[in-house]
Amino acid sequence: MKNAGTVIVRGGGDLATGIIYRLWKVGFSVLVLETEKPLVVRRTVSAASAVFEGSINIEGMEAVLIGSAEDFDPSSAKIQVLIDPEGKSIRKIRPRILVDAVMAKKNLGTTKDMAPLVIAIGPGFSAPEDVHAVIETKRGHTLGRVITNGSAIPNTGVPGVIKGYSIERLLRSPADGWLTPVHKIGDEVSCGQTVAYVDGIPVTAGVDGILRGLIHPSVYLTKGLKIGDVDPRGDPSHCFSITDKALAVAGGVLEVIMSSME
Repeated sequence: MKNAGTVIVRGGGDLATGIIYRLWKVGFSVLVLETEKPLVVRRTVSAASAVFEGSINIEGMEAVLIGSAEDFDPSSAKIQVLIDPEGKSIRKIRPRILVDAVMAKKNLGTTKDMAPLVIAIGPGFSAPEDVHAVIETKRGHTLGRVITNGSAIPNTGVPGVIKGYSIERLLRSPADGWLTPVHKIGDEVSCGQTVAYVDGIPVTAGVDGILRGLIHPSVYLTKGLKIGDVDPRGDPSHCFSITDKALAVAGGVLEVIMSSME
């Protein structure tokens, strides 16, 4: 299905990128709106990394940074990323479909009058009051389900369990300051090993595994901010492929879109 139309996705993190990838695979032109310093952790599978690097290739899909809404080319085969956290380009481009995948756990200003079809990902939105549909993001029986009357399950702040580990997998900033990496994404690390420093304070792994995510060093950190994660499964290839969760959520988005075309 070529030239399926334009979709604007607010947010380019790893979960959003699963949605972007599915849309790209079936022929949609996608514009991603991001902040000047995205707080993405899984940078190797996040379209938002184009903000830092200029471009990124994820499973054969290339995302590139553009300078303005006027530079957006709906005929391009590439995913285009624009720094526009306020969404000013939405009115200029007037997409038929808007997806809020910022994952802020609250609504930062997306309303269902922004496009004919507005879809939100995760908690913080209610359908049909705020948006036309909400997609469940919590792992479990309802992951990826479409909600047209109600909200997603509230955020618990506790990540999913992998090989018996949950909160232990996360890396958080021990202080305000700048990150100095010791290891890079894809490296094997051991429990207690220093993977980075923040303002000279070591950040240590809580489990053995692969460093799956680490925030970009150009982002100024605040104490307690999630800055990385360790995957105890020990497979480096997981660092460079879109997750099952992201693709499941993307399936819910496609369900809403295709249903609207009937």
